[in-house]
Amino acid sequence: MRGYFAVGAEGISKGFNLGNLVRTSHAFGASFFFTVNSSLNYAEIKSTDTSHADIHLPFYAYKNIGEFTLPKDCSLVGVELIEGAAELPSFRHPLRAAYVLGPEKGSLSPEMVKRCDHVVKIPMKFCVNVGVAGALVIYDRMISLGRFAERPVRAGGGVLMSEGGRE
Repeated sequence: MRGYFAVGAEGISKGFNLGNLVRTSHAFGASFFFTVNSSLNYAEIKSTDTSHADIHLPFYAYKNIGEFTLPKDCSLVGVELIEGAAELPSFRHPLRAAYVLGPEKGSLSPEMVKRCDHVVKIPMKFCVNVGVAGALVIYDRMISLGRFAERPVRAGGGVLMSEGGRE
């Protein structure tokens, strides 16, 4: 995949959700993970991150938005169901991006939204689990940045070869 990406969460409070999001980020090749204003740390979620992401990617825990920093030329993309947000299927992902998701029972803070270069929303009727939302955004990034060939015109996928099967 071209460029790099990171994933983070603001105000996340449930270890299982954080572990799920870190593991998914690691599985899709994130460059780093971060939290902002969270009472959790990586040591508290080790049991839910069976991929041992802490060995493979940096984990940054920022106490507040004022302390929060990103690499030069890295775009901050908020993921939130708010008016004016771009719908994810129509969004062009920046090559260098950090995606930030809000807490379990809330939204990104107004201060975080102001820091964002872009805000996207997943077109759905209501919010889903933060880990699911993160996975959808990461998957959309992977598909849209051209890592895979265009989808075939007909139903199905590549060539399946089996005994007596067809090409």
